[in-house]
Amino acid sequence: MDTTTIAFDPALCAACDTVDCLMKCQHIFFSDIDEARQEKQKINEGRESRVLHECLTCYACQEYCPNGNNPFFLLVERQEQLGLLPAPRPIIAEQLKMMAPKGRIAKTAVSPPVVNMCAFPMLTGSIRGRLFEGASVISGTDIFCNIMWLHFAKNSVIRERVPMAIDNIMSFFLKDSNIDELVCFHDECYGAYTTLAKAYGIDVPFRPVHLFEYINRRLDDMADAIKPINQVIAYQRPCSNRLVPETDAVLDEIFKKIGAIRAPRKYDRQNALCCGGVPRAHQRDEYADELLEKNIQDMLDIKAVYCVFNCPFCMATMGQEVAERGLMPILVSDLVLAALGE
Repeated sequence: MDTTTIAFDPALCAACDTVDCLMKCQHIFFSDIDEARQEKQKINEGRESRVLHECLTCYACQEYCPNGNNPFFLLVERQEQLGLLPAPRPIIAEQLKMMAPKGRIAKTAVSPPVVNMCAFPMLTGSIRGRLFEGASVISGTDIFCNIMWLHFAKNSVIRERVPMAIDNIMSFFLKDSNIDELVCFHDECYGAYTTLAKAYGIDVPFRPVHLFEYINRRLDDMADAIKPINQVIAYQRPCSNRLVPETDAVLDEIFKKIGAIRAPRKYDRQNALCCGGVPRAHQRDEYADELLEKNIQDMLDIKAVYCVFNCPFCMATMGQEVAERGLMPILVSDLVLAALGE
C-alpha cells in the first residue's frame, strides 16, 4: 500500500469499530456503517470511492478519527493519485501560479515575538497595541504555509513547497536573529508546522506557537487592562482548526477572560460547518449558499452580537453576509484588542 510519506497505519484503520471518519461526516451520507467501512477500505487500498468524488475537503475526518491515523491526508493523497481533483483544473492551475513563491524576500533582523501572517499581509494592521508590543511581522508567498492545497488534492505541492517555506522562515528571519519561536496568526500555518509536518515527515526547526496560546499568555500579563465585552459571540471555527483541536480549549479561556459568551449552538466545535468558501472555489455554489445560510441562521438563533473569525478566508467569505444580517464580523485578535480598550 503506497501512502508515500504520510503516517498512516492500515491495520489500525481496519480494526476501527466506529469508522467515525466517515460516519460523522456532515456532507457525505451512508446507508449504514458497513457501507462506510467498504468505502473506507477502497480508499485505503487506493481504489476509487464515491467519497473521493463527494468530499468537501473540510478536514473534519482528521479530527473525527479516534486513533489520530490521518484519514484526511490519505484521502487527499488518493484524490491526487487517481486524478479526482475536487476543483476544475484551470482554477487549480491559476491558484498554483498565484500562490507560488515569488523570490521577493530578503534577510531581515527580527525580534520576538515574530508573528507570521503567511500570505495575508493585508491583515498586518491587526498586529498592534500592547497585545503585540514589540512584535516583528513577516508575510508573503515565499513563506506561505501551502496547506490550502489539501482543498485541491495537491499533496505533491505541499511536499514541494512546505519545506521551502520553512527554510525561508529560518534562513531569512529566525536563524540570524537567534529566535526559535514563531507565532502563527492563522490555524493553517500552525496546523502545517505541527500536525501536517509530523504526518508528512517534514522537519520543523522552530517551535510554532498558536495565536491563541500567545494571546492567552499576554492576557494573563494584562489582566488589569481587560474591560469585559459581556456580549454573546458566535465563533466560526475554521476547517484548519480540525488539525489542532486542542487549541479550541485555549480559545475558550480567552473568551472567558475577555467576557465573550460563546453560547452553545448547533454548528460549533466538532459539529462546525464549513464557511462555504471552499465549495464555492470548487464551483459548488448552491451548496456553498446552503452552508452559509445554515451558519448565519444558527448564529442568529443564539442572538449573537459578534461573528468571530480566526481564518481570513472564512471572514472574506462570510463577513459581508453576516454584517448584512446584523452581526459584527471580527477577528479573534481584534475582539481581544477591543476588550483591552484599543
